[in-house]
Amino acid sequence: MIVTLGVDHHAVELKQSVIGHLEEMGFEVIDRGTSDSTPVDYPDIARKVAKDIRTMKANFGILMCQTGMGMSIAANKFQGIRAALVMNEEMAKLARLHNDANVLCIGSKYVLPEDIHPILDTFFKTEFEGGRHERRLSKIVEFEFSRM
Repeated sequence: MIVTLGVDHHAVELKQSVIGHLEEMGFEVIDRGTSDSTPVDYPDIARKVAKDIRTMKANFGILMCQTGMGMSIAANKFQGIRAALVMNEEMAKLARLHNDANVLCIGSKYVLPEDIHPILDTFFKTEFEGGRHERRLSKIVEFEFSRM
């Protein structure tokens, strides 16, 4: 399993903890930055992570910024990306179970460092349920190709 990871300057402190935990889980990690507190534009980071998934360099992505909202909005602009803003284990489970999310978005201001590992565990151990959710996801894919 390969996970591509991108953070902005607000989430640098969480990044190493996330990378370490993913590696403990046996995942290979692609680090798409940033690595210090110098301000960066989160859409640029989201684009790199989305590209890794779209080109199949990675199976999943993780994006973190101060709120997680900007990263999720930016990532969801790319075809085939299903980025979910998650703040707890239940949201992580439902993001995978019902929405087949392939990008986990975290707000560093709202998720405590001690809560990040259980969220990661839940997200990556939960499989997509399928069934009635497949019909709904198909509609979302249609939207990606629609001009309204």
